[in-house]
Amino acid sequence: MTQGPTFERTTGFRRGYAVEQVEEFFARARVSYETGGPRGGVSSRDVREVGFDLVRRGYDVQMVDAALDRMEDAFLRREQEVVRGRLGADRAYAELAARAATLRPRLDRPEGDRFDRAEPGHLAYDPSEVDALCDRIADWLAGAPGLGHDDLRRAVFTTRRGEQGYAEHQVDAFIDRAVEVMAASVTAA
Repeated sequence: MTQGPTFERTTGFRRGYAVEQVEEFFARARVSYETGGPRGGVSSRDVREVGFDLVRRGYDVQMVDAALDRMEDAFLRREQEVVRGRLGADRAYAELAARAATLRPRLDRPEGDRFDRAEPGHLAYDPSEVDALCDRIADWLAGAPGLGHDDLRRAVFTTRRGEQGYAEHQVDAFIDRAVEVMAASVTAA
């Protein structure tokens, strides 16, 4: 018996993720997870960074993204277990603290200067919105509650053009690293 679609499909003119790409990635991830993630397998970073083409009658984006978030968390939990088993809990925690410390230099920069400005004509993120999120990350690093890695995953910023905004690639890379640190801290607890 063949397995039906994993996710609902979009209708009308709405676009969704390319079905074949989603199915292939989820199948590869399932094999990697079930076999313990051999070399060359899928990692939590692969799950976080995967992208799919948008097509008509594709899989519903929100459903796939939610499943990817759960998958990333599962892979991350496993990866943290491996690290704790290899290094011991104390050294694994020290490594996590060192990764968290790599966020600090950018957070300590003045608002408006935390990231490079985008090149003229390129899409960018609104600096005040990015800075507000950076302030929340800094508060979290200082022990304040109220921010989770899912909040970072779902962060959306107003688009700006060129030098009016922060370079998207820098902001995205920083947020990815912050998600990694925050999610790992949850699994380490």
